[in-house]
Amino acid sequence: MFATLGLDPATEAVYRLMATRPEGWGVEQIATHLGCEESRVREALDRLAQASLLRRSRAVPGTWRAVSPELGVQLMLRRHQEELDRRQREITESHAAVSRMVSELRQGPAPDSGAGPDTAGGLAAGGERLVGIDAVQARLELIAEQAEAEICTFMPGGGQSQAAIDAARENDARLLARGVDVRTVCLDSVRGNRPTLGYARWLTDNGGGVRTVPTLPLRMILVDRAHALVPLDPADTRAGAVVLRLAGAVAALTALFEQVWEAALPLGCDRPRDASTGLMPAERELLRLLSRGLTDEAAGHQLGVSLSTVRRSMAALMERLGARSRFEAGLRAAQRGWL
Repeated sequence: MFATLGLDPATEAVYRLMATRPEGWGVEQIATHLGCEESRVREALDRLAQASLLRRSRAVPGTWRAVSPELGVQLMLRRHQEELDRRQREITESHAAVSRMVSELRQGPAPDSGAGPDTAGGLAAGGERLVGIDAVQARLELIAEQAEAEICTFMPGGGQSQAAIDAARENDARLLARGVDVRTVCLDSVRGNRPTLGYARWLTDNGGGVRTVPTLPLRMILVDRAHALVPLDPADTRAGAVVLRLAGAVAALTALFEQVWEAALPLGCDRPRDASTGLMPAERELLRLLSRGLTDEAAGHQLGVSLSTVRRSMAALMERLGARSRFEAGLRAAQRGWL
């Protein structure tokens, strides 16, 4: 019941037992009934107390009782949503900082700085330009042969073309065969795109990791935590890429990836609705994007969905809010704490 909200099976087993047995059972009785060590029961009780799933018993002073399952679910969902909100704020802040840094690195050094361009055409030492999709693909093939430990990828844009999927699968197969750890974060929208979802399932079945989020900050590939590929032009990924090798830049991008990865949902899990608002994460993200002034088309691009899907979702949200206009919907969403 609580597995997707952060409680391990052993802790859930202790909770279930305490919720169905008379009050007053001690650690020894619980451990005997469950057939486990007392130390594990104590650890489980500590986790349950931290999650506010236990209350002090009035009937048997000095002991604890489990809260009702209904209240337990509400408490866990609330804590989970608060944690997701906190991580989303951190991701947004990190994204802004990383975007500024990458933009500065793309522009290269100031004319009077004394630093010369690198051999690939214009970036300061520690960076390299790859112009055109063919140059990027050639570098990805080289990465598949030379990466030693880890490849971490942000894959925005929703469903991918069959050509992109075929190329990615070929490269990933070589990486996985050599024991390289491959982790990819996609958009939630790929769950509805059969070819991309098939690739993601193939990757997980062969030892890789795939998780999804409502939106991603940028397209990115991290290689062995030593260098990173980001788009030369975020609005046109076919224009080429920037290879960054500066330790500070790579460390910042790595931290951003780990933040997003921790907040992302594993491929085999369904993303739950927010218990307090009834919103799906994609609906909440759509409201947030539109409240920032993005057009329907731009919001759809961020979410990896079509323009018609955005308009259909927004119409449904307006109906739930009882709003006759986008402006009124924004006001009512803010009043309800949806933004």
